Amino acid sequence: MADKVIYAMYDDDDVLKDGAKKLVAKGVKVSEVFSPFPIHGIDPIIGVVHTRLGIMAFIYGLTGLLLATIGMRYFMITDWPMNIGGKPNNTYLENMLAFIPVTFEFTVLCAAHGMALTYFLRNKTLPGLKASNPDPRTTDDRFVVEVRMSQNTQFTDVEMVEMFKQTGIVELDQKDI
Repeated sequence: MADKVIYAMYDDDDVLKDGAKKLVAKGVKVSEVFSPFPIHGIDPIIGVVHTRLGIMAFIYGLTGLLLATIGMRYFMITDWPMNIGGKPNNTYLENMLAFIPVTFEFTVLCAAHGMALTYFLRNKTLPGLKASNPDPRTTDDRFVVEVRMSQNTQFTDVEMVEMFKQTGIVELDQKDI
């Protein structure tokens, strides 16, 4: 079964936020908002839940910490111990203070790269993939609200169009996907 999607285009982010508030107050479920920059405050309006990216960053950071600790112990204590500045090489604990900068940097490196890769995978924005925005102008100066009729079965197409016209839209487009 084909799903009908309505795309309402705005030329100002404040008009879009006000329009989204009006639509949500009437019971409309907004599927997505496309914009050239983040619109602060739109997430709670349209009901976007918080991501778990912070939890993943913590896990990636712990992985980096573990790998750095294991690596430093292996390279500097077990595999090839060196006398650097007269410091003892017998155990990791005796040398741990010297390894803190490298351990910290490797933790940050793993957390940052892990978050970036998770973001790209989760949002399907890897290089070579086709963009999912409905109109190329959303990367320049336009803002689009996407409403799927399958999520708003209490409204007819005509009622939905009339509600959108009351929110200050610039263009309206309907597609079957």
